[in-house]
Amino acid sequence: MNLKSLFLKIALAVIFLVYSEHTSAQVTEISVVDSTAAAEPKLKFGCGFGLSFVGGTNISLSPNLIFLLSEKVNLGAGLQGSYTSIKDLQKTTTIGGNVILQYYPAKRLMTLVELTQLNVSTTTEEITGDIKESYWDTAFFLGAGLNITDKIAVGAKLNLLYDEDESVYTSPVIPFVNITF
Repeated sequence: MNLKSLFLKIALAVIFLVYSEHTSAQVTEISVVDSTAAAEPKLKFGCGFGLSFVGGTNISLSPNLIFLLSEKVNLGAGLQGSYTSIKDLQKTTTIGGNVILQYYPAKRLMTLVELTQLNVSTTTEEITGDIKESYWDTAFFLGAGLNITDKIAVGAKLNLLYDEDESVYTSPVIPFVNITF
């Protein structure tokens, strides 16, 4: 199965899940509005971050805005930036953006689909001088997380476009921590 076919099947499955949430047969819904209850804001600010000192230094920050489409589905966009350094070997800076779709099949479980586009600038230190390289890297993530509280989620996501030789990511599986305000 080629990558485009896999991407198309995953995208169709996500779209099916999002739109099937509101479909049902022969169900009557009665809504009661409580005017005393405060409405939850439809737009939320979130921030993901990463920090690692294993094999070097890696610092990442990804602020985002999330729009609540429904009780179970959120759509958002954000910025991403990171700095990675392996002493006396390589320094990499990335900056870019992402689009994210979150689906909550249960109150404490979050699933996500994320498309990320990053500009990568790398400087490799050689005896003969520094070698500089700049390129674009695309990542397509599927992930899941556990909501520790209403505002903090931890989990992992899998980069389906990961290529060991060309990806800026060191692994196809990326852990995450996301805080929403």
